[in-house]
Amino acid sequence: MPNKIYKLLIVILFALSACKEKQQGYTKTITENDVNWKAAQEYYLKHITKAGNLIDTLNTVKYNDSLAKSLFFELRIAFKKAEPFAGALNPSVTHKANGPALPTYNDDSGRIVSPVGLQKIEETLFAEDGNQKDFLRELYYQKGFVNNLKENIKKRDLTPKRFFIGTHQQLMRIASLAMAGFDTPVTGKSIKETTVSLQSLQQVYKLTLQPLIQQKNNKLDKDFIKNINKAVTFINNNSDFIKFDRYTFIRDYLNPITKNWVEIRQTSQLWDGKTNAYPYNFNAPTFFDEDSFNVNYFLDVNDRNPSQEKIALGKKLFFDKKLSSDGTMSCATCHLPNKGYTDGLALGKDNSKGLLERNTPTLLNSIYQKAFFWDGRANTIDDQISAVFKNDKEFNTNVHRFSGNILKDTSYITLFKNTFGVVPNSNRETVRAISVYVSTLIGFNSKFDKDMRGETSSFTAEEKNGFNLFMGKALCATCHFIPLTNGTVPPFFKETEKEVIGVPKTSRNKVLDSDRGFYWVFEEDLHDKMFKTPTVRNIALTAPYMHNGIYNTLEEVVNFYNLGGGAGLGFSLDHQTLPFDELNLTEKEQKDIIAFMQTLTDNSVANLN
Repeated sequence: MPNKIYKLLIVILFALSACKEKQQGYTKTITENDVNWKAAQEYYLKHITKAGNLIDTLNTVKYNDSLAKSLFFELRIAFKKAEPFAGALNPSVTHKANGPALPTYNDDSGRIVSPVGLQKIEETLFAEDGNQKDFLRELYYQKGFVNNLKENIKKRDLTPKRFFIGTHQQLMRIASLAMAGFDTPVTGKSIKETTVSLQSLQQVYKLTLQPLIQQKNNKLDKDFIKNINKAVTFINNNSDFIKFDRYTFIRDYLNPITKNWVEIRQTSQLWDGKTNAYPYNFNAPTFFDEDSFNVNYFLDVNDRNPSQEKIALGKKLFFDKKLSSDGTMSCATCHLPNKGYTDGLALGKDNSKGLLERNTPTLLNSIYQKAFFWDGRANTIDDQISAVFKNDKEFNTNVHRFSGNILKDTSYITLFKNTFGVVPNSNRETVRAISVYVSTLIGFNSKFDKDMRGETSSFTAEEKNGFNLFMGKALCATCHFIPLTNGTVPPFFKETEKEVIGVPKTSRNKVLDSDRGFYWVFEEDLHDKMFKTPTVRNIALTAPYMHNGIYNTLEEVVNFYNLGGGAGLGFSLDHQTLPFDELNLTEKEQKDIIAFMQTLTDNSVANLN
């Protein structure tokens, strides 16, 4: 009998315990091993496969058939759904598949490559001068790109690192490329297409991380889903390219999603986000924070994570005239801190007080480039500084010979030893130290930045409209990419664009300037009059403008673009890259754009010395 009673008590206690667990909502603990990465990989594979199938179908129809246009939109949607993982695996092919419809120059072969990719197909289908031959050629190359990406997606596992990086890049595409219409320059569909990217993100999140995040932070999960739905609804209420309110969308709808995404990654504890191989600080909650970008990515590998001693040495050298052979010039001679690290002159002055050929560009935020000098001939900041040393009109010295005059200031001996371990016998260490100092001349604390990240709400109606015009109708941001506002192309930031815009010789706009720009590097006609796209940040501090300094005011600059650049002024330019003949901006719209650009002044770096 006691045995039976004992067994009965055990059964009752077990039942009560199970009941209590059920009442308290106890469930199986979800771990990182339970995340279904395979399901997400299959999602990406499904849509890149669909993109390939749609290309096959497009090959069977005429380019001017209405069916071709509807199939093309389906193709873009399928590609956008696979784009995050494709881009994380193969950035170069992904960019070619959806890059600008412009011819490119192959450095190795010396050949001009005709434009291909989704943007070129869009142009063929929707512009007036399309033809079947071009259409079939473009489909052929697009199928090659898609097949390449398909094989990568099929064979390379989706990992937490790849998933978080790919998603971060896709959110950057939305903020910079989609909002500017860069992806769909002819049809203006990129605003509406943003809903595809956001809903796709929501879908793959549900396939992978959602159970883990629900268990660790249920409120975060609900907020993320809610914020994506709110953003999609906002777009659906008005996705017209011209009228769309990008300021409100990015600030109040996209930024909450990027903040959620950073917190989701951190909560998951699946990847810490630490890497110098990418241009992002993956822990920055928005793309407009002071530390949103990873400076180490843009620095030479030997100078990453620079010490304070190296920065201090670079700063001291930057202001030292003994760097030049005749002791008359320092870096600060032309790059004055109180003038936004320019000189305020139309053309810079050489070591004999004569005029150089071009305007002195700002050094503020210059580290975020992959091309230096107005013609973009230098690939790194070290190359740019070295060229100044060697230029007989500037420092006129040899990079391989260290100036003994420097060491007359004995504090340099200590600084060099503390930084490099030795007193150098060439200027190589000098160049490296200066480049590191220049990399600290950054600023993302302007009125614009503070407003975009929600610290203030101080934008006037004119400034807000100016930003929307800059990103939309005026097409400024298709070259000056937000948020850096320079020509370094998101989301990979591997190249800085150079453009042919047809700058006149004088502000009278009557004659084309004779400076051939990047042409002199390869002597290729495609590059004639081609110059690097500079940053617009701190532009209120850096007049006069253009590579030859012909415009003293922003009004003149905006008017030049409004008229259609050089071509709009009547100059003969076979390869002008501006995506318009004229902008048809009203006088008020031009003033609003200028009002916005003036919000890009960062006073925290304007008076550095």
